[in-house]
Amino acid sequence: MTADKNHTLEIQKILAFLNEIGIQVFEKKLDDTFLPGLDLGPNCIYIDFEKLLYPGDILHEAGHLAVTTSHERNAAGTANMSKEWPSAGEEIAAILWSFAAAKHLDFPLEFVFHPNGYKNDSKWLISNFNDENYIGLPFLEWIGLTFGKEKAVKENKEAFPVMQKWLRD
Repeated sequence: MTADKNHTLEIQKILAFLNEIGIQVFEKKLDDTFLPGLDLGPNCIYIDFEKLLYPGDILHEAGHLAVTTSHERNAAGTANMSKEWPSAGEEIAAILWSFAAAKHLDFPLEFVFHPNGYKNDSKWLISNFNDENYIGLPFLEWIGLTFGKEKAVKENKEAFPVMQKWLRD
């Protein structure tokens, strides 16, 4: 899907970013979904722009696809998707991934962590991330997407929130 002149600059940036990292986005009419106007499919995100309330939620959904295995990513939204997906670790990692994406795209954190999401923990998440208390960082490091400060120094790489890659193998 391509961004058009009817999409906000933020949505255009998100769509270009997702295309660049290999997550497809398709416009699709959606009925009731967990997040208004968003649903996941096999290695893709479906967006109903008429129902989308919070464009930052696109990054959170992308985070779910990004931190899961390629097998699970390809099963997303199908009958083959695991009933236990996402795991608690993947949920936390998706939140932290969306923080890194927001920083990468130079969005204010409130764009992703809006007051009507994250079970009323948006302010708490923003506060922790601003204090560099990166809940979920060991998981992102373990799956090879980024480095914590110590490992970044050893590897002579930039530390989180800079990502070494955006999709889990």
